[in-house]
Parts: sequence; C-alpha cells; structure tokens
Amino acid sequence: MSKIVDANKKIEKAVVGGYKKVEDKFVDTFLKKDDETIEEAKARLQKEQKEQEELKEKQQEKLDK
Repeated sequence: MSKIVDANKKIEKAVVGGYKKVEDKFVDTFLKKDDETIEEAKARLQKEQKEQEELKEKQQEKLDK
C-alpha cells in the first residue's frame, strides 16, 4: 500500500478510537442505569430504539389506511 493509504488508516483508527471513548463516557454519565455496564446500556438503548421505530411504523401504517 502507499504511504498515504497507511497514514489514512492510522488516522481512521485514532479518530474512531477517540469517538468510542467519548461515546462510552457519554453513555456512562448520562444513559447508564445504576447496575448496568456500558455494554448493557448500549444494548438496552439499541433495543429501545428498535421498538420505537417499529411502533412508529405501525402507527404510520394505520394512518395510511
């Protein structure tokens, strides 16, 4: 690979790693419940988001009829 591609890969890894740290800190500070781990909180949030999206779709289907 070229040096530019290698440099871009290193930058990508650093940026994504930094983002993950910020994301984890945000979840830990504002979204995690008392006895949850950060991973459990993220899983719960994803599940809740999916449920909300499904509910919204069902409501839209009723309106479209």
